[in-house]
Amino acid sequence: MSTTHPVRCIFTKASSPCRQSLRRTFHTSNPLHARPSPKHKSIKASDLGLVESKKNSKKVRAEDLRPYSETEKAALAKRYTPAQLAAIEAGEAAVDPEDLVQQGAARQDYMQLNYLDDLSTIHPVIDKPVRAPEENYDPNLRFKTEDELAEDLTNWIKDEMPDDPERLDYMKFLDNTRVTVGKPEAELNPRSYVAPEIPKLKILKRGFSDDEEVDPATRRLMRQTGFSLVEIRRFRVKQLVSHRVVNQTRLGKIQSVYNLAVAGNGKGLIGIGEGKSAEDEAARIQAKNAAIRNMQPIPMYEGRTIFGDVKGKVSATEVELMTRPPGKDVFFQLKTQGLMVTLGFGVRCQSLIFEICRCAGIQDLAARVTRSRNHMNTVKATIQALLSQRLPEEVARARGRKLVDVRKVYYGGNV
Repeated sequence: MSTTHPVRCIFTKASSPCRQSLRRTFHTSNPLHARPSPKHKSIKASDLGLVESKKNSKKVRAEDLRPYSETEKAALAKRYTPAQLAAIEAGEAAVDPEDLVQQGAARQDYMQLNYLDDLSTIHPVIDKPVRAPEENYDPNLRFKTEDELAEDLTNWIKDEMPDDPERLDYMKFLDNTRVTVGKPEAELNPRSYVAPEIPKLKILKRGFSDDEEVDPATRRLMRQTGFSLVEIRRFRVKQLVSHRVVNQTRLGKIQSVYNLAVAGNGKGLIGIGEGKSAEDEAARIQAKNAAIRNMQPIPMYEGRTIFGDVKGKVSATEVELMTRPPGKDVFFQLKTQGLMVTLGFGVRCQSLIFEICRCAGIQDLAARVTRSRNHMNTVKATIQALLSQRLPEEVARARGRKLVDVRKVYYGGNV
């Protein structure tokens, strides 16, 4: 037996790399090697034509700015008078084409604007306000008295008024006459420290007019919601449940009518309301006003369906709402004329959920009601399910993933 064998074994173990067992930490996400590759490749903005290359941009030359042709002059003569056409031609002849090429062309450097603007108008919100110099301020500025204005009019009549005055001469006198005493710059270009006025949007008046007779209940509803009478009349209201109820008291059984109504505008607003009264008409009005008062917006994908599958449960009633793809337009050729028909999924569910979807504006939906099918609980569970939708943005933010990944994975590619 060789005595060098134990020594060689010792040096071999010492020179061999140390292998440690790496333990994978626990995480809810899959490891990198197990994650599926993206189905769609990343698309650059330059491939879509959203970014225009500065090198390929066409430069305007002086030869391209040619005068009007006879055809163009004939077209302009239909809109302008001969004097206006002569002024236009004189103005264009006075401008050198080289100046238009250098100053009138769009900038191609890194300081260029991302939008078209001739910079001829000062926007009070975006642009820096142009203020007059402080030398224009006059602390002794005052308005002229009536005697001073009458003296100016008398001097104009004596010295400057023509022999046959016209209305235009008097208007020129009013424009050129000063109404203050002090520096002329203080009146023509005053110094002001007040910020320019922000443009205001035209606000439509919501409410009711005093001339139109409105019942007190509708008037109170308009004050609470802010909707006008026209908007309230345009809402789609449907009575879903109506039956008689009995309240046992010491005086006996008191009967009343119960109503459950749904209201919506067909664009994402939906609400339900309950009403109970001794009269059927009073209960119906109470349910309608309560439904309009309780309207809430629901999220809708493409304005036609919901985001994913949702569930709602009220008491022993369970409702499951499922999203569905849109329909397709199919053209049928008949003997006399063609017919365009939309073949799609539509709203396939029971009548109560169908009326709710109709008021909300949902066009593609499937629903399933399990266990109890009580009408009142079915309506409440459907509204609960519509309001409990999870938007793809919320799911993406919670899981730290991209929006496109969430929409393709968690919703099966249906959104």
